[in-house]
Amino acid sequence: MELLRHPELADRLAAAHALGTLRGGARRRFEALARHDPRLRALALIWQERIAAMTELQPQEGPSAEVWKRIQIELRRERAIAAAGAPDAKGGGWLSRWAWPGVALAGALATLAAVAINLQLGSRLQEREGALALAQAESAAAVQQNTQLVSQLGATPQIRYVAVLQDDSAKPAVLVTFDLRSSTLTLRRVGDFREGAERSLQLWALPASGGPRSLGVLGEGGEVRLTAEEQAVREVPALAISLEPKGGVPSERGPTGPVLFKGALLPTS
Repeated sequence: MELLRHPELADRLAAAHALGTLRGGARRRFEALARHDPRLRALALIWQERIAAMTELQPQEGPSAEVWKRIQIELRRERAIAAAGAPDAKGGGWLSRWAWPGVALAGALATLAAVAINLQLGSRLQEREGALALAQAESAAAVQQNTQLVSQLGATPQIRYVAVLQDDSAKPAVLVTFDLRSSTLTLRRVGDFREGAERSLQLWALPASGGPRSLGVLGEGGEVRLTAEEQAVREVPALAISLEPKGGVPSERGPTGPVLFKGALLPTS
C-alpha cells in the first residue's frame, strides 16, 4: 500500500512515530517506508519538530525542599541524642572517649542511609505506579492525542508540497513545506550549518527548463517563512540553497556561490 494515498493515515502514523506510541512491527514498517519515500520522511520530520517544540516548554524538576528538610530534622535529632546520652569525658577511659563519637557518627550515617534508601524506594514505587497508570491509559490517550494533533495540523496549514534539502553526503539540512492556504514556503533547519555574519543562504527554484529563480533569502533563525504563489513552485522539480554574499544576489544572476543543499520538491497528494 502506498501510504501517502491516504494522507490522514500517514499523518497519524507520523505523529505516533514522533510521540513514541508507534511500536513493534508497525514502527519498523513505517521507518522502512520512510527510508524510500522522501514525502513520508518529510512528514516524520515535521512531527518530530512539533513534538520537540512541545517538550521544550516542560519545566525542569529538582529535589523538593521537603527532602532536604527531612534530612536536616534527622541530623538535628541525632545530634540531640548524642548530646544527651554521651558519657562524661572525665569518667570514661580511652575507649569511651574515642569509641563513642565513632558510634554516634556511624549511627548518624546509618540513619541518613536509611532515609536515603526509603526516599529512593518511595520514589521508585511512585515511578512504577505512575508507569502502570500510564500504561493502562496509553492506548486510549495516544489515539485521542494523535487525533487532536492531526486535527490541529489540518486546521492550520494546508501543506501541498514538501522537500528535504540535503548536502553532498545525503544528510538532511533544511525541511521545506509549501502551505497552499497562506501561499507560504516554510523552511526549517534540521542540520547544524551556519553561514556566518557576512554570508546569506538563498533559496532557488530549479525549473525543468530555464535558469534558476530566486525564492528568497533565509534569515538566521531556525525557521524562515517566505511568501510564494503556487505557480512559482507548481512545476518546479527541485529546490536548491546556495551560499551568497550578505543579503543575497538578484534572481537574474543566478547562484554565484556554492550550492550547499538540494532536493526534489514533491506534492503531498
